[in-house]
Amino acid sequence: MRTAIENRFSSIGSYPADDVTFLLKDLSEVILEKGTEDREEAIQSGIHYSEMLPIEYQPTAEYLNLYHKSLNEYAAKLAVAAGVVAEQIAERKGDRLVLVSLARAGTPIGILIKRYLSFAYGMDAPHYSVSIIRGKGIDANAMRHIAAKHPEGDIQFVDGWTGKGAIAKELTLACGHLKDEYGLHIDDTLAVLADPGHCADIYGTREDFLIPSACLNSTVSGLVSRTVHNRELIKDGDFHGAKYYKHLEKEDVSNDFIDRIVREYPAVKAEISAELAGFKGSYSKADWKGLENVRQIQKEFGIDDINYIKPGVGETTRVLLRRVPWKILVKNRNDARLKHIILLAEDRGVPVEEYHGMAYTCCGLIKTIRG
Repeated sequence: MRTAIENRFSSIGSYPADDVTFLLKDLSEVILEKGTEDREEAIQSGIHYSEMLPIEYQPTAEYLNLYHKSLNEYAAKLAVAAGVVAEQIAERKGDRLVLVSLARAGTPIGILIKRYLSFAYGMDAPHYSVSIIRGKGIDANAMRHIAAKHPEGDIQFVDGWTGKGAIAKELTLACGHLKDEYGLHIDDTLAVLADPGHCADIYGTREDFLIPSACLNSTVSGLVSRTVHNRELIKDGDFHGAKYYKHLEKEDVSNDFIDRIVREYPAVKAEISAELAGFKGSYSKADWKGLENVRQIQKEFGIDDINYIKPGVGETTRVLLRRVPWKILVKNRNDARLKHIILLAEDRGVPVEEYHGMAYTCCGLIKTIRG
């Protein structure tokens, strides 16, 4: 078992310190961004996606208007889902709870859960945001830091939504590594607002609907970039890294997003209770049916790498914002939940194709550049 090591980190992010502590090394002064085409080519040539960053998408006025409209439309629904998740977590973990959200999409969701627990129970659960990277695992230094600070704590991992379950699998592997390497016994259960992939055991809904925070990048996630693990910058004792986009402070809606959802809590408390009561009859453990659907798409469209298939509204949005899409599959082109997907696809000239045989509302397919 390895000995403990000292960690140094800079506090970043535009959220109040009471809402979340980012355990990330500040790389704000380093230029890591690559253009979308160059970054995609690098990824498909074997460079890990975490070694560089995409250039932040600058939304049009029309797209921003759609974000605000979607936020108002889904605020109550999001509040209910957050409350349902928070209640399940509270029942399992009690006052030993330590929230650990997965940066960066999980961060605003972790804050919503923390705020709900404060509203409903007067709890002040510690909340950290840490990096987990597909193919590299969770930030072990960050997890050791949390374990040392809360030796009696019961960690609960939080993310925004599921796609095909890659991060859920990564989390299970990572917790096994933490146990073997450092003797840390950490529950690998993942809690998400939306679980269309059927790969989380704690969820608010399994409906594949728009979580408005997926519409934007850093400007709804505390102005923090995607996390970075580049050996030239991240040494053995460091946390994984990220940038703080100070130049976007005027466009930042991170705290507005949180406040808009939290305002709904008093009005939806009874609905949350009703949803929880219904869960007792309809709840089901993860069966990974979404992954079966993705494999079917992979076979039908002749896609070599399953990682080029990004199912669900949240993942499809990410494909359009920071990858090179080949095409977008939608179950129903007229589905109101897909307005921002259609708008982004039109803006980038990406074909949208109806595909009825899938469990998800939509699915983004990444273009093969190599070869």
